[in-house]
Amino acid sequence: MAKPRIDAKREHRIEMEVVVDAYTEEERAMSWYCYLEEQLSFPFEAGIRQAMASSPLHPGEHVSVTGLAHEDLCRVGIFVWARWGQRDVVAPLAQIVPVNSDKPTRLAVADWHYWHDQGYAF
Repeated sequence: MAKPRIDAKREHRIEMEVVVDAYTEEERAMSWYCYLEEQLSFPFEAGIRQAMASSPLHPGEHVSVTGLAHEDLCRVGIFVWARWGQRDVVAPLAQIVPVNSDKPTRLAVADWHYWHDQGYAF
C-alpha cells in the first residue's frame, strides 16, 4: 500500500491526543490501545481492505469486530477479535475498515490506518 500524504491535522491530533507523553515503544503501544479502547464501539461490521500475511482474511470479505485483542498482543501492533464465518479470529486492525459504525469508531480506525500506513512504529 502506498504511503499516504502527510495530513497535518491528523498528525497533530495523534501527537496531542494519542501518543502525547509516550516516549518508549511500550508507552506508545499502550497509548494507542487505550485510545482505541475508548473510541471503538463494539461490535461493528467491517470489510477487509487488504490481505496481510498475519491474517486469514481477504479483501472483499466481511467480519463482525467484537473487541480489541489482549493488550499483551497489542504491544507489537493493534489486533482485534473478529467473527469470520463460524470462527473467531484475531486480525490486524490495519486490515479492517468499519462499515455502518459510529463516527468515533470510524475516526479512530482511520487514525490507526494513517499511523500504520505511514510506517510509524511503537
